[in-house]
Amino acid sequence: MDIRNFFFKFRSFTPIPIGLMIIYFARPTNAYLPLGVTLLICGELIRIWAVSYAGGETRTRNVGAPALCSSGPYAFVRNPLYVGNMLMYVGIVLIAGAANIFLMVATTFSFFLIQYSLIISLEEETLDNLFGENYVEYKKNVPAIFPRLSRWNSNDNRTPASLGKTIKTEKRTLQNVFLVLLLITARVQYFT
Repeated sequence: MDIRNFFFKFRSFTPIPIGLMIIYFARPTNAYLPLGVTLLICGELIRIWAVSYAGGETRTRNVGAPALCSSGPYAFVRNPLYVGNMLMYVGIVLIAGAANIFLMVATTFSFFLIQYSLIISLEEETLDNLFGENYVEYKKNVPAIFPRLSRWNSNDNRTPASLGKTIKTEKRTLQNVFLVLLLITARVQYFT
């Protein structure tokens, strides 16, 4: 089995060890709380923006897409959901705190950078086959992870989904964030 397929199919579960590590080493301090909350909110807002354009297809366990999405946040970065996830997890690390916070941030960020690099490699092979020259042109103009500063103009004129529909699609992510924050709180309150 291609390791990229493993990380793609189980991308909702592969962060569990990182989450458990964050909870286990949690030592909250007020010093990093504002930055952590800011990164968590920014990451979720990026995810909501991305899901409003890409829709529920982002939840699939099959690599592919019904259409090439290059509008909204996808005009700045090819993988805004992954960018949002990385910001959210780093935010959670800062909220949780740790004896060596910088090591925890580096470990978490490195894990997601490696995982998403593998997943992106697999997705891009598929998208190259599905969309050919359109995708090649898109890749030339829009970076994979670190966003460009100005919007790339494409022919994709889709309208984003309503906030209500988007939140419904994003419900599982919001539940998971709440659960992790609840576990961090319980860990600090009852197991310190």
